[in-house]
Amino acid sequence: MFDKDEIAQIKKAKKSWESKELKKTLEIFEERKKEFITESGISIQRLYTPLDLKEKKCSYNKDLNFPGLYPFTRGDNPTMYRSHLWKVYQYGGYGTAETTNERFQYTLRQGANELGIALDLPTQIGYDSDHPLAKGEVGRIGVAINSLEDMEALFNGIPLENIDISTTANAIGPIFLAWCLALAEKRNIPLEKLGVRIQNDILKEYVARGTYAFPIRPSVRFACDLIEYGLKNKLSNLRTEICGYHMREAGATVIQEMAFTLANAVEYIKELMSRGISIDDLPQPIMNTVAGLELFEGISKNRAMRRMWARILRERFGAKEGSECLKLTFFGGSQASRWTAQQPLNNIIRGTIAALVQALSGVQVCGVARYDQALCLPTPESVRIATRTQQIISEETGVMDTVDPLGGSYYVEALTDELEDKATELFKKVEAMGGAIVAIENGFMEAEIGKSAYKDLREVETGERVRIGVNKYQVDEALSIGMMKIDPLEEEKQLRKLHRLKKERDNDKVKHDLQVIKEAAQDKVNLVPPILKAVKSYTTIGEICGVLREVFGDYQRPKY
Repeated sequence: MFDKDEIAQIKKAKKSWESKELKKTLEIFEERKKEFITESGISIQRLYTPLDLKEKKCSYNKDLNFPGLYPFTRGDNPTMYRSHLWKVYQYGGYGTAETTNERFQYTLRQGANELGIALDLPTQIGYDSDHPLAKGEVGRIGVAINSLEDMEALFNGIPLENIDISTTANAIGPIFLAWCLALAEKRNIPLEKLGVRIQNDILKEYVARGTYAFPIRPSVRFACDLIEYGLKNKLSNLRTEICGYHMREAGATVIQEMAFTLANAVEYIKELMSRGISIDDLPQPIMNTVAGLELFEGISKNRAMRRMWARILRERFGAKEGSECLKLTFFGGSQASRWTAQQPLNNIIRGTIAALVQALSGVQVCGVARYDQALCLPTPESVRIATRTQQIISEETGVMDTVDPLGGSYYVEALTDELEDKATELFKKVEAMGGAIVAIENGFMEAEIGKSAYKDLREVETGERVRIGVNKYQVDEALSIGMMKIDPLEEEKQLRKLHRLKKERDNDKVKHDLQVIKEAAQDKVNLVPPILKAVKSYTTIGEICGVLREVFGDYQRPKY
């Protein structure tokens, strides 16, 4: 970007500045720390200049380019927010579908245009609410969805053709898709008007979160059934999501989040290509990443990931210029593990910073954790404030009026480069092991994240890493916010509904549909069509996953 003569002049001027102005200042003022580093351990220099770019990514056209052009560092399309503001997303759900429907109606009235469905733990791992393991967990951290009947109640009175819906359904992604398709059919909604985004990334569950159902390799096949079905049936508004969010919340560094998320994505690509699907036919992907409180590292991370992804798909898989799969997009979630139970209103400020990171890095969907999440399920007030945070940033601040507003900052470009370099190094290490599946099976990913999580915890305990209200600026005060509590009768209501359904439906048809699913799983054919048929008969998630467990088995955690 700069010719040799100009670089030489800058280098000479910098040396003069250091020997005169800087030296004079340091003799008077001592800097706050001996070393400044990012959360990922990258050293932060005192000042960034063109000298920090000349040895690395110094070609604008090759390494930055214009928005919408390879390698998409500056965004996946030319106009970004000037054409479309981000989707205002709210994640919620608890109790029965009827109860959550009331919360969703409220959320839509506040201006959200994407509803994220929080599923309870039994649903996420494929158990009905009446399973012995589900007792005490029904509707606790999400809504209980056992069948299509619950989906009908969940979206009663909500115009699905006017909003997007999404969920964290990693182990059960194809079943959730079948529910959505069956519901659209019952409502006569054209599939091209049905916007569905499913977090369909089972691999990170074995590393960081734990809501898995089946062993790793059949689970990857099951996840890819969803993607294959969407491609073959031209479901243009079906988006599947690869997730680094939960690894980060489990303690991963930004670099680990980047490398492990991309390595997991490569495993799904390999499985799909083994089925004869062309790399150029894959849809535009969406990554669920964390927006932390370290502003510049978060912004630089998403810019670096766009570039890494495009290069991996072109250089390794041969994706052609113009292929939509090259253009990485983002759902930006905020780092709720940084939210504190102490002085919880401070979390409103944390949410604002996280949303600003998302805006400045160009995410397509924005999610802000509610200020009371460290204490309870979100109250209506905290949902409204999180929604308003997104709306104020997008509509009042002006930060979304130009594309990639921090592009060209010497610091941001240098940090983008360094994050890419370090994440690429770790990504290649995983690939050298045999890929993400092997790195999960041998415990590498989990161990690396565990080390980082321990380091972060120790730094908070010693005060080296500041948590306002926790290890600095503490106050002794009574909790001053309202707490969301779940009616204990919600579980009883769900069980009564489920037992009535199982009694009143056509159980001979359910039995037949389950046998078809079992045979399809044994024959290793795409499971979405037989599951879609079964959910229309009001077969439950526990029944479907039960026959799949007979074929796939249960996942047993290895002893590393």
